[in-house]
Amino acid sequence: MKKIGFLSFGHYRDVQGSLVRTARDALLQTIDLAVAAEELGVDGAYLRVHHFAPQFAAPFPLLSAMAARTSRIELGTAVIDMRYENPLYMAEEAAAADLISGGRLQLGLSRGSPEPALRGYEAFGYVPTEGSTDADEARKHTLVFRAAVSGAGLATADPMMTGSSGTLAIEPQSPGLGNRIWWGSGTRATAKWTGEQGMNLMSSTLLTEDTGIPFDQLQAEQIEVFRKAWADAGHEGTGRVSVSRSIIPLVSDDDRRYFGLRAQAEGRDQVGRLDGGLARFGKSYIGEPDVIAAQLAADAAVQTADTLLVTVPNQLGVEYNARLLENLVRHVAPAAGWR
Repeated sequence: MKKIGFLSFGHYRDVQGSLVRTARDALLQTIDLAVAAEELGVDGAYLRVHHFAPQFAAPFPLLSAMAARTSRIELGTAVIDMRYENPLYMAEEAAAADLISGGRLQLGLSRGSPEPALRGYEAFGYVPTEGSTDADEARKHTLVFRAAVSGAGLATADPMMTGSSGTLAIEPQSPGLGNRIWWGSGTRATAKWTGEQGMNLMSSTLLTEDTGIPFDQLQAEQIEVFRKAWADAGHEGTGRVSVSRSIIPLVSDDDRRYFGLRAQAEGRDQVGRLDGGLARFGKSYIGEPDVIAAQLAADAAVQTADTLLVTVPNQLGVEYNARLLENLVRHVAPAAGWR
């Protein structure tokens, strides 16, 4: 584990106990948390994207604002649901945000997870063609997006305007962005495809398959499949891998009041049905810092991954989450193998 970052879903709701009651609260507080995380030495600040829900939806304005307030920390998504995206417009926005950041964007893409809206991507105008699925459309959008950010000519030039009959690439271009694209994978099969495509791998706290072995071991198998596929495909270098975990060190009275009871209920893997098949959900790490550090040191996937993304309870506000991150980087992460 070389890097550690936070992952925020950007929840906002006007309910008792929430310090994030509006979308504006969620956006501004995430900028402040990115600044605080950078000051603490955290390596990354990542956003989860959903649609038709009170949480983050359009990531690039927020990523650009975070980039303008920081100078070192990686900024990314985990993940953008490509079923909903216009790949060329997204490529323009991504390049602009990456230029503002100085080349710090790490963009996680995916077919997406279940959303509140039934086939919500169709309301955005993206209806799968006959014989194809929404997953096929997501991969098709991703192919076009990757070509666009890598400078491919995708539109025929107008000779009257350009004096050329060639093709035009989108502008702006941000050199290197094409090498910082990740795919959110929920199975060993999609991890293999990710490696073949030469994208980095993101794996969350959910795998949409189950073989009966513990979550971390199944995820470690997924990572091994990805790395072999990457090497077999002949891609240069080594693809990066991130895994997500829910980690809450119980240090203060507030920590114990908010999360103490959850330690027993969420301290083991869970298996359930999702999208018509079995899925395995990874356990949460909630407890004393030294206990969590030992558990993470024994987590097979965390130890083989390059980056650990820690989900944060953003509705508790910036101050609480900054303290949580401080406890992680001071009392947990070093003993678990960080740096």
